[in-house]
Amino acid sequence: MATVFETVRSSAAILSAAGVDTPEHDVKLLLAEAFHVDLRDVDKAMLMGDDVGHLNSALASDSPESSAWANAKTTGNTVAAAMERFHSMVDRRAKREPLQHITGHAPFRYLDLKVGPGVFIPRQETELVVQEGIDWITKQGMYSAKVVDLCAGSGAIGLSFVSEVPGSEVWAVEKSEQTAEWTRINLDETAKTHPNIASNYHLEIADATQMPTLNQLDGTVDIVLTNPPYVPLASIPQQPEVRDYDPDLALYGGSSDGTLIPERIISRASKLLKPGGLLVMEHDVTQGERLAAFARTCGFVDAVVHNDYTGRPRYLTAEKQVIG
Repeated sequence: MATVFETVRSSAAILSAAGVDTPEHDVKLLLAEAFHVDLRDVDKAMLMGDDVGHLNSALASDSPESSAWANAKTTGNTVAAAMERFHSMVDRRAKREPLQHITGHAPFRYLDLKVGPGVFIPRQETELVVQEGIDWITKQGMYSAKVVDLCAGSGAIGLSFVSEVPGSEVWAVEKSEQTAEWTRINLDETAKTHPNIASNYHLEIADATQMPTLNQLDGTVDIVLTNPPYVPLASIPQQPEVRDYDPDLALYGGSSDGTLIPERIISRASKLLKPGGLLVMEHDVTQGERLAAFARTCGFVDAVVHNDYTGRPRYLTAEKQVIG
């Protein structure tokens, strides 16, 4: 029986040859998924020189869920079956299917979100959008907030905020009914561990760029958080995982430079926010200063472009001007 180290090395070579950027990382995650163990169990087995059968042992001793899996081994869920699942996953990844589609979930801050065809896979840099909102209400001395999440997608932004800031209320807007099914799934999953959010998270199927959307909230919202479509039509992504799997509706900003939809989102946010309220919006690395200037024409002040984890200009913060 092959060792975990050998299995990871040989499968990583397959993914590397297919052009996957992080082949070893992806293989380890897929191996953990196939055996229903944690990534740390795979790392430990590699370090100790264990064979793949040891991953079943790690599972059996880990938790009540693990024990259930261990008992299920006697009914056909063997090491061979787990390895068959693993090799199938590697084959899919080699065809550049997104890792998150294969595993069926994606981490985002403190949540583990369900994802698949029809929904944009949340990225790590978008976590900063949520953090800006939380930091702002902390500085304001607010105990809760009235929040709108425009272009909700998987629900990553709004569900993170409402689950991390007890007492806050979130209105999420998503245009695609197919995508909204994923939002609902993640709302249901998040409510299992945060029951209070069931009455504090509201999903609206609508076009976030249109003025009638949530117009009953105009002038009353504390924070608008948004990761709108912003990819320039002139810059089609090269990565197959993005180009071929993320929905076009969630990707492209509607113009050659990608700023058409973000500018409409800024205009809508300016109506939703109360004076002194905050807009936090993710954008393309080429768009920051233009969108900050546009925000100023829409009644925002202190429009600032911030860098992401890699030091690239990634999101805008701006406050609605207080008149008088």
